[in-house]
Amino acid sequence: MVSRARLKAVLTGLALYLMAAGVIGYFGVNAYTGRYGLKAQQELDQEIIELTSELARLKAERAVGEKRVALLRADKLDPDMLEERARFQLNYVHPRDLVLLDK
Repeated sequence: MVSRARLKAVLTGLALYLMAAGVIGYFGVNAYTGRYGLKAQQELDQEIIELTSELARLKAERAVGEKRVALLRADKLDPDMLEERARFQLNYVHPRDLVLLDK
């Protein structure tokens, strides 16, 4: 009788430790691989870096576009830019120009 009570106490304690280890393991795995875990944070940081570089590229592209548009304004019209845009839109080529065709 005493040994059975002692066995029951040992098994109960062991079961509690196993359940606690299971809960800790579950939360530990989710802290690493979950939706808001460490792995997801690393992926978000990488995406932030990529989007920041894309933003810088797009800002530079916009600045170039704004500069070209500024050259076509009526108050300070650049003749070379006007000729370039007219040739592009009319598909006109000067006989001395070198033309490269894309395939």
